[in-house]
Amino acid sequence: MRDNDGRKLDHATLEALRIRACEQIENGAHPEDVAAGLGFNRSTVFGWVAAYRKGGAEALRAKPVPGRPPKLTRAQMSVLFTMIAGSNPAQFQLEFALWTRDLVRQVIAQRFGVNLSVGSVGRVLRSLGLSPQRPLHRATQQDPERVARWRAEEYPAIRDEAAQLGATVYFADEAGIRSDCHSGTTWAPVGQTPVVRTTGARHAINMISAVTAKGAMHFRTFTGKMNADVFIDYCRDLLNDDGGTVFLIIDGHPVHRSRAVKDFAASTEGRPRLFFLPPYSPELNPDEWVWKNVKHDRIGKTAISSADDLRGKAESALLRLQRLPELIRAFFRDPCLRYITA
Repeated sequence: MRDNDGRKLDHATLEALRIRACEQIENGAHPEDVAAGLGFNRSTVFGWVAAYRKGGAEALRAKPVPGRPPKLTRAQMSVLFTMIAGSNPAQFQLEFALWTRDLVRQVIAQRFGVNLSVGSVGRVLRSLGLSPQRPLHRATQQDPERVARWRAEEYPAIRDEAAQLGATVYFADEAGIRSDCHSGTTWAPVGQTPVVRTTGARHAINMISAVTAKGAMHFRTFTGKMNADVFIDYCRDLLNDDGGTVFLIIDGHPVHRSRAVKDFAASTEGRPRLFFLPPYSPELNPDEWVWKNVKHDRIGKTAISSADDLRGKAESALLRLQRLPELIRAFFRDPCLRYITA
């Protein structure tokens, strides 16, 4: 194929060339010279001229490329989009809770009587502006009205009171990680599953941390069960390091609501003040992003050799994050957490 072959051009450019070529020929140019100059066969240009003399410039306009008509109508496509974007499969008594291409294919066949391949379903979904995404999971026990009230009324009141008293608002949470926590991928030859050598023993370490919207972070690691003594010791460390009044926002874990913790808080004359998130609402706590960063992004991608190695990697990951206040502040830009900085 020649470098100036006209077949390489798009339809709009070809349309303009056809019209211009015919106008040049009508003005006296020889068809073979025009064909050579544009990179087309002479018979092609003669065909243009015949069409031009019969129907004018309109006869040379680019025409839509014919193809197989779509199997789904626009109305059906609209219904399909509403089903997928506005609900989950469980609402239609389907077995799975995730929209997969095969599941959508079954729904299309049952609802519209149209049989499509899995590949065709993927193209349909993308034409609707949909893409495969990792979903967020919410507990059915969560009270949406309680969450809305927390966002609109309760937290703003806490924030305003903290500003008046010069207190620091911390969001705190606990988490544990085990040596068999693995995440991430690695490159390897196609068809050969890679193997990472790590300890087969099961070790565990527990962690507790608290973060602020300004990017400050406080943490501790510990072994054994989370109980009131551990939490109270952590609160004492937090108060000592902060040096001022602390408003501590936590979930409703039984330890947090225990009599011992309440007595401790009362003994400090409001240092700290404890506030509780709505039940079953981890998405309202930015400290969840700390555990995602530490567990999934850091420790889960390493190989653990011993209990001491696990603890060392956990503390190293927490220290690294503590030195990155800009990253901690970025956690608060999660759409579910923008109520904090609004």
